[in-house]
Order: sequence, then structure tokens, then C-alpha cells
Amino acid sequence: MQIKCISVSYILCLTFVGTYGSENAPTNDFPASFKFGVATAAFQIEGGWKEDGKGPSIWDVGTHEHPNSVVDGTNADIADDSYHQIDRDIEMLRDLGVNFYRFSIAWTRIMPNGDRSSLNRFGIQYYNTLIDKLVANSIEPMVTMYHYDLPYELQKIGGLTNPLFPQYFESYANVLYSNFGDRVKLWITFNEPSDYCVPGYGAGSEPPFVNATGIGEYLCMHHSIIAHARAFHLYKRDYFKQQGGKIGIVSSSRFYFSRTNDTGIVNRALQFNLGWTMHPIFSKSGNYPEVMIRDIASNSQMEGREWSRLPEFDEFSIAYIRGAADFLGLNYYTSRYVQLGPHAETKNPSWEKDARLNCSVDPSWKRAKTPWLYNVPEGLGGLLRWIKEEYNNVEVIITENGWSDDGRLNDQGRVDSLKEHLRYVSQAIKKHGCNVIAYSHWSLMDNFEWLKGYSERFGLYYVNISSPERTRVPKKSSDVYKRIIATRKLD
Repeated sequence: MQIKCISVSYILCLTFVGTYGSENAPTNDFPASFKFGVATAAFQIEGGWKEDGKGPSIWDVGTHEHPNSVVDGTNADIADDSYHQIDRDIEMLRDLGVNFYRFSIAWTRIMPNGDRSSLNRFGIQYYNTLIDKLVANSIEPMVTMYHYDLPYELQKIGGLTNPLFPQYFESYANVLYSNFGDRVKLWITFNEPSDYCVPGYGAGSEPPFVNATGIGEYLCMHHSIIAHARAFHLYKRDYFKQQGGKIGIVSSSRFYFSRTNDTGIVNRALQFNLGWTMHPIFSKSGNYPEVMIRDIASNSQMEGREWSRLPEFDEFSIAYIRGAADFLGLNYYTSRYVQLGPHAETKNPSWEKDARLNCSVDPSWKRAKTPWLYNVPEGLGGLLRWIKEEYNNVEVIITENGWSDDGRLNDQGRVDSLKEHLRYVSQAIKKHGCNVIAYSHWSLMDNFEWLKGYSERFGLYYVNISSPERTRVPKKSSDVYKRIIATRKLD
């Protein structure tokens, strides 16, 4: 889920879509080199939450200690049972004909306590088996190192707010490179830092439920970016010559439209969202967006603080982080209209108050099962063009894009969303020259959707959570996506 704007109590019918807005999208095919895939995350599908030496993550502990925080009262102890159903998952991937499979590794399955002293050979064996089977079926593995599920033992010492976190993460990355890097050539360090930092360490609404609003989320992001850079440089120094892979990082972002053609507020919204993670890595400045540095420093001063709540990168860190990625991973689901909100109050600071974004939706947009998700495919086109201009046409992989419903097999809403978004991807490549090389649909199958539990479904395959076998059944969307992959064209 994406926490990107202060909500407003009204809904505006807005027709102006701004500089990067809607255009006719006549193109409907993809270059021969373009890759199609699907995505999952370990905590959401694996189950086996304490089998074969796996340790607890913050999400294991959070959902067990606070079961009422999950809307349907469920947990991911078994989830889709992928820990025991590798062959069935591979069968689905083969049937779809995907070029790659994006999955995450559970840190607690590899190093239950978070450090090398707890190295678990059973966890390494599990992922070796999965990776070997993917390679044997000509499916390229794309591995996410961290997808929300921090080892609980590391949270005991502050988790991502601890300045030692980057060191722990580099050690973890070293284990992954040395055990799997001979076959894995696409690595993602972190998935959506803003989406685990704001609710996890700022608002305290998701595991690890740390309410340190206005400070915790910025520390979490700062250490995530440094940890990413350490993992990147470790790979380039010690592994790239032999393994030849690529390292990227993933951010989620909405696109933003203005009813008054206010490009300033659109840019502000994008800088406070996508730019927060990506600007230090991909911009020429090698630092946080200037608007964030300026406004958070000003707000901090008004609050009577001696220094800014936004941590600073020193000159060494700026040079170390700038350029520390081979590709930009983008998760896109939806968009909003935006206008500038009031100045932040001096009490209870937060990222939301610093950002000053008042968001609304167009009532003509189709809404999914989840209340935050509206079908706005033109927003993906706008976001890709903004990235091209802002970050010198960096290589982009769309690592997530999807649609939620109630799990129905005739999922026409997902079919429509898939086709419409892919049409804008094709247009971005062929008409606008955006350097987009791959697209990954979220998700391969229905899974545990964090605090939404199983109340909403994103899968191309239906999963019967009531069945001990966790039966998987293809939906209409799986057939449509299969045809798109095979023909490289949209109907």
C-alpha cells in the first residue's frame, strides 16, 4: 500500500492533467529485447514461518502480537505455502511464459538473527533449489534482498534507525552474492523504502510499529540509501568481474496531476515521493531533493530544533551514493490530483506535514477493491517521462503494477488495467524514447497483502486460502498476460 498524501474530505472532478498527462496511445507492441515477468515477496507467499531454522521477522512478530491490525485477522504463517510448493509455482511461471521472476529472499531464512553468526544452511538450500529450477526452465531470477521483513533481532537494536544497519545489510548482501550470484544477474537491494519507513518508523501504523513521527522515517530512509550504496559497491568491487550482474533499488510512486497546470506542485509531489529515494542515487547533486532539504530544515527551525530532522549526507557520502545503481526499479499503481497544503504545524511533525500535499481523485476513475487504488494508466506514462527528464533517461524496470479485486476468476478489471498500463509503457518506449527494459506484474498469485490480509487479491492465479493444499487456479488475466508475452503485442 502507498501512503503518499494527506487525504481530503472532498472529491474533485478534475479534467486537466498537466504537462505529463493523458495522450492517445496508439502503440501496442514491444521491442524484441523487452522482458515480461511477475513479482512476489517472500513474507507474502512462502509460509513455513518457523521451519528449518527460520527466525522471526518484524512482520511475524507484528501480526502475532497485534492480530487486530490485520483487517481479516489472518497472518502469513502458511500464506500460499510456497515454501513447500516450488514446483507448482514454477509450473505457473512456465505456463505464463515469463522471461523473469521477481521474488524476494527472507533475510530471516538465511540469517535468522540478522547476522552471519546465525547462517542457516537450510535457508540457502531452499533458495538454491528455487533458483536452480528457474534457470533450468529458462526463467531469469530477479532477486529482491529486502521486502519489508526485517529480522526481529535487528529491530531489538533499533532496526533501520540504527546507524549500524548498513553494515548488517552489507554482510547479508555478501552472503547472497557469494551463494547465488553465479546464477542471479538482477539484484534489487530494497523494495519501496518510503512505504516501510513512513508507516513503520514514522506513523507507527505498521510493523515494527515505531511511532517516531517526523524523525524515524527520515532516519530509516537515510540508512536504507547508505545500505544500498554499500551493497552496490561491494558487488562492483568483489563480484562484478566474475558474475557480471546489475544492482538496482525500487521505489513506489504515484503520479500527480494539477487542475491549474501548476507544474511546481506536481514536481514538489514527485520529489517528496520518488525523489526522496532516487535523487541521491540518480541526480547530479547526489543528495536529497532541494525542496526537501530546504523545507524540512525550515520546519525544524520553526520547531525550535538545533538541526534539521532530515539527516545530511557529508561530501564523502554524496560521492559514494551518487550513481550507485545500474537501474531504477519502479512500482506504479495509481495517481492523484494534488494541490499545495498549508504550512506544517510546529507540533507532531511528520513526512506528510513536511510534504504539504493535499490529494484528491477524479470520480470518473475506476476504483479497485482496495480504497487507495484507482485505474489511472496515463499516470504511468507521465511518471516514466518525468524519470527520463529528471534522471537522464536512466534504465527503468517496472517492478510492480497491478489491480486488486475479490479474487474472482473472471477478473475483467485486472485484464483492462493490465492492457491499459502496458499500452502506456509501449508508448513511453516507442514515442517518447523512455529507457524502459522490462515490466513485472504484481502478482503471480493471490497472497497475504500485509495489513489487508487476504481481503483483497492481486494475483493472476487464484489461491484458495481455505484449502490445506493452497490450490492455485488460473484467472482470465493469466491467459491474457500469457498471450501478450507470447505475441509481444496488445489486442
